[in-house]
Amino acid sequence: MGLTPRGSLPPGRRGGVRTTLPAPLTSPTRTPAATIELIIELRGKLAADGLDAGPHTIAWHLSQHHDLTLAPATIWRHLRAAGLVEPTPSKRPRTSYIRFEADLPNQLWQTDFTHVRLADGTDTEVLTFLDDHSRFVLACTAHHRVRGTDVVTTFRAAISDNGVPAAVLSDNGMVFTTRLAGGRGGRNAFESELARLHIEQRNSRPNHPTTCGKVERVQQTLKRWLTGRPRAADLNELQTLLDTWREHYNTARPHSSLNRRTPAAAYAAKAKAHPVGGAGTHQRVRHDRIDDNGKLTLRIHGRLHHIGIGRTHARTPVIMLIADLDVRIVHAITGELLRDLTIDPTRDYQPQQRKQAGP
Repeated sequence: MGLTPRGSLPPGRRGGVRTTLPAPLTSPTRTPAATIELIIELRGKLAADGLDAGPHTIAWHLSQHHDLTLAPATIWRHLRAAGLVEPTPSKRPRTSYIRFEADLPNQLWQTDFTHVRLADGTDTEVLTFLDDHSRFVLACTAHHRVRGTDVVTTFRAAISDNGVPAAVLSDNGMVFTTRLAGGRGGRNAFESELARLHIEQRNSRPNHPTTCGKVERVQQTLKRWLTGRPRAADLNELQTLLDTWREHYNTARPHSSLNRRTPAAAYAAKAKAHPVGGAGTHQRVRHDRIDDNGKLTLRIHGRLHHIGIGRTHARTPVIMLIADLDVRIVHAITGELLRDLTIDPTRDYQPQQRKQAGP
């Protein structure tokens, strides 16, 4: 047997004594097999339900429902080892994104509607109101077609449950605004409701749908969730599904932009904002001509009203000076005041005031 020269002992030995320890048979920091199975089970269940099934969401469910604390990176490694995720190219850092978010709940609501098909292929529309600060879904209702009255009814129900917002943001759909309709018809029902409550109305620029991006992303989440379930047979069944989804989304789904809080928790964490001022009087000038029956038509709050002037003025050109419900009708040529009235919004026909006969 050869001798090892002094100063050149084999690795792991010093003076003939072993200096390294054998690898342990068990590791106290290794994730238990039962936990790994639970991770894979949660991944499959969340994905089947059309819900987010990423590592952060799984970590939240482990903490909230199983009293287990595990780092998202650890969960990702186990998902990758099970062949359930694939590495993706590096993404832009979160700090490079410019995000706009209201500072307080009810400071800004977003609204929009999307299309959902029933089991028989019938197309329906789902209207959603969302709090911009917390992503809390304030209302989600099903309709054959969303009309102006549906928007107002759903909006009032959301206010009854959650208070009056300071501002509302929507696209330029005719059920939300008439501002791109050339000024014809005045305010619609939703615009009038916002003005009555002194709520600021905001509308996205044409061809810029990302302005209402939060509510549109929520609608995409809703559609993924609906995909994992049998299609509703009618509106009532669809509304039941919407109510179930809304409850889950608000209270049982952590949101990455909310520091892994649920929208309900974020919505309740701060004091709510309120309208800050009046919307002012809505004034407009309209040129028209009295019809053959001596009447004019005027749309206010989305409802068409008929104003009686008299057959003697048939075909007369007029100028209508409109300030909310107050209307002055002037002969366009002579300047004669033909009628001065306040519209009764409960009546379609605004009759002429008849002078009472003298004694």
